[in-house]
Amino acid sequence: MNPIILIPCRMASTRLPGKPLADIHGRPMIVHVLERALEADIGPVAVACAEAEIADAVRAAGGVAVMTDPSLPSGSDRVHAALALLDPQGRHDVVVNLQGDLPTMPAIQLRAVITPLSDPAIDIATLVAPITDPEEAASPSVVKAACAFERGRAVSPALYFSRAAIPWGDGPLWHHIGIYAYRRAALARYVSLPESPLERREKLEQLRALEAGMRISCARVDHAPFGVDTPPDLERARALLAPGA
Repeated sequence: MNPIILIPCRMASTRLPGKPLADIHGRPMIVHVLERALEADIGPVAVACAEAEIADAVRAAGGVAVMTDPSLPSGSDRVHAALALLDPQGRHDVVVNLQGDLPTMPAIQLRAVITPLSDPAIDIATLVAPITDPEEAASPSVVKAACAFERGRAVSPALYFSRAAIPWGDGPLWHHIGIYAYRRAALARYVSLPESPLERREKLEQLRALEAGMRISCARVDHAPFGVDTPPDLERARALLAPGA
């Protein structure tokens, strides 16, 4: 595999306006995410920007930024567009789509997301973590993956994703972490597909891939990374990333 990490990023955020440029100890949040991606050391890293001010911040920090059409409907579309500009020769056969609001993303988890692609039958890889809180299990904002890790396996096929607590019955529930590693051909196919019925119903874009017969596999990690969506989240990120924390 020859991966590349792309971070789709745009300024539009209703709960935390200007989120990518939010200051965390003197540097924009997107720069912290860029640094976490570089720490994973699995391939080159670039930010797929929708606005020039994000690109300016990334380049000022020594990072690579590529401008994409602000009207693109999703992060996956933005990643696909950036890939075509950065790598028209097709050297990178795996594309990691890392969200731009994960400034504390552990490098070990980014490395883990590509492991399911060691199976050539898998199109898309992603991450899950165990759910231990009943409130988290009941919350529709926490996406669950129907998968099973028997006999200590670290990788499992994803059979479905839902905002409901699935599967039913005794046993662990798995929190889906929205970080993806696509085979290049799978990403191209995915962005060419129309919105699917279950995707529309659950408001989960990964269901489009499953409904099209694409195979998604999950790697398990110990905990879900902390994402920044609100002003209190930003304060928590500042505390976690404080010098000496």
